[in-house]
Amino acid sequence: MAVLEKLTSQEAIDLENKYGAHNYHPLPVVLSKGEGVYVWDVEGKKYYDFLSAYSAVNQGHCHPKIVGAMVNQAQTLTLTSRAFYNDKLGEYEKYITEFFGFDKVLPMNTGAEAVETALKLCRKWAYEKKGIPENEAQIIVCENNFHGRTTTIISFSNDPVARKNFGPYTAGFIKIEYDNLIALEQALESNKNVAGFLVEPIQGEAGVYVPSDDYLSKAKALCEKHDVLFIADEVQTGIARTGRLLATCGNCSCEDKNCSGSPNVKPDVLILGKALSGGAYPVSAVLADDHIMEVIKPGNHGSTFGGNPVAAAVAVAALEVVRDEKLAENAFELGELFRSELNTYIENSGIVKLVRGKGLLNAIVINDDEESETAWNICVALKENGLLAKPTHGNIIRFAPPLVMTKEQLLDCVGIITKTLKEFE
Repeated sequence: MAVLEKLTSQEAIDLENKYGAHNYHPLPVVLSKGEGVYVWDVEGKKYYDFLSAYSAVNQGHCHPKIVGAMVNQAQTLTLTSRAFYNDKLGEYEKYITEFFGFDKVLPMNTGAEAVETALKLCRKWAYEKKGIPENEAQIIVCENNFHGRTTTIISFSNDPVARKNFGPYTAGFIKIEYDNLIALEQALESNKNVAGFLVEPIQGEAGVYVPSDDYLSKAKALCEKHDVLFIADEVQTGIARTGRLLATCGNCSCEDKNCSGSPNVKPDVLILGKALSGGAYPVSAVLADDHIMEVIKPGNHGSTFGGNPVAAAVAVAALEVVRDEKLAENAFELGELFRSELNTYIENSGIVKLVRGKGLLNAIVINDDEESETAWNICVALKENGLLAKPTHGNIIRFAPPLVMTKEQLLDCVGIITKTLKEFE
């Protein structure tokens, strides 16, 4: 096959199956173009994207401002490493710290890298500031979490698919039930060597589990009482996805009207990724105030690509789009509409149990067990009807469209979803 020949969908799938590691189970669609809320396959069929690359494409596919910033910087200077200064990183660091209300940022590339960075930062703070004996620090995490798939992260996962045959595992973690303040308090009181509490404001991969309204604020208060760092993993929930700039949304510069609601928590350590670049480039970040970040010294942590000029330019543009286009406010309003419309359908449905979520991070729970293929088959049918979504945990379908979606587009998508669900009633 000549390099310039156009592949069919099946040919592209066959190439991946033959030459790529089988570490994903994609929906059978081969995409070749994206713009705004839409993607097109290699045969030219158009779809609504209701996954947004797991919330990395909040600003829509190929946003011209973000792509423009990336192309312009890529034609000027792409990489210096951190062996030298560059003229973009400092500007980006100033912008992002002021944007989210922190003193310092440590730039990385991927979400999992940022989580690993936060864990290292937490432990070093524990030994040098809290006085925990070296190598004895514990970090509390939640069951059914998803923070990535590095060796350390899967050590505190309870997903057997992610864990099995990858041991021995890394010690130093205490697992408790999500959205359980009593369990958190007991873990804090029974172990004097707890350094941090790592939590997702909404558990996305677990099925878009939204905690109680007071969970995050009371969890933060417990952490303060016990001198423990509250670490928020907002890789998926951050950057306007849940209808606010952050799902925690404490002390940031967000001007959205929804930020006056609960929760209103400033994490001690904030982890960002995915939509920090609008899906154009791998960019992640860990933010904290000086009294925490100052424990990091030259040689303690780093990344050849972390903080590169392209990443810096792209991230600033991506955040400007979120603010200028009021994407948090749009996500809030459309999320309310989406859940209202789906709840109306669910009242007379036998196939869907419930819809839950915040902003435009939502999920429906299919009335079947996790081992069934019903949710997968519904997603295949949705694809045939022009909308792309993906199951998580067997019987749950996550819906997370780009935040640039309009009301008219959302209602069109609700029509596609309800039409498809009726085929399975």
